[in-house]
Amino acid sequence: MTLPPRWVLATGNRGKAAELAALFEEAGLGITLAAQSDLGVAAPPETAVTFVENALAKARHAARSTGLPAMADDSGLVVDALGGAPGVRSARFAEDRGGGDAANIAKLLELLEGAGPDRSAEFYCALVALEHPDDPAPLIATGTWKGAIAREARGGGGFGYDPVFFDPVLRRTAAELTPQEKNRVSHRGTALRRLVELLKNR
Repeated sequence: MTLPPRWVLATGNRGKAAELAALFEEAGLGITLAAQSDLGVAAPPETAVTFVENALAKARHAARSTGLPAMADDSGLVVDALGGAPGVRSARFAEDRGGGDAANIAKLLELLEGAGPDRSAEFYCALVALEHPDDPAPLIATGTWKGAIAREARGGGGFGYDPVFFDPVLRRTAAELTPQEKNRVSHRGTALRRLVELLKNR
């Protein structure tokens, strides 16, 4: 089956859009991704309790709004000592403090100070693709990246919680990795490589 050449990516997050565009270019599928924010599409409310449900809702909204096939990712940080928080609310974790990456990280570190010695965590990504809003068989791929929360921010790369997400194998935070290194090991890179295989076999 020939894949449509142009897809809408259901995100306004520039960091995510850049990572996914680079990964798709590397895969050589001949797919061009246009961020929904560049097409004048606002993000829908994220009301689901799982990453997969949120990703599907975002993809359906983008496809319905643009008439294009759509891809969407929903991802976040799952911290064991916090019962899985911030989870699906990762981007909105510190709304009570004004929001933003710095506030999210500050709140996370403060909560962990009183949560005991366990700082294990993982990034989780659900990535979906559908050809139209009512596609009954959407493609769904997931990926995880296991690590721990550092006690202080390190590194100037990446976005979100990257400065405090420590990879125990590479011995660096996600923000200390090059984009190429991050794509090789990250939750989003893993999910996208799985999605590429699904698209190839569609």
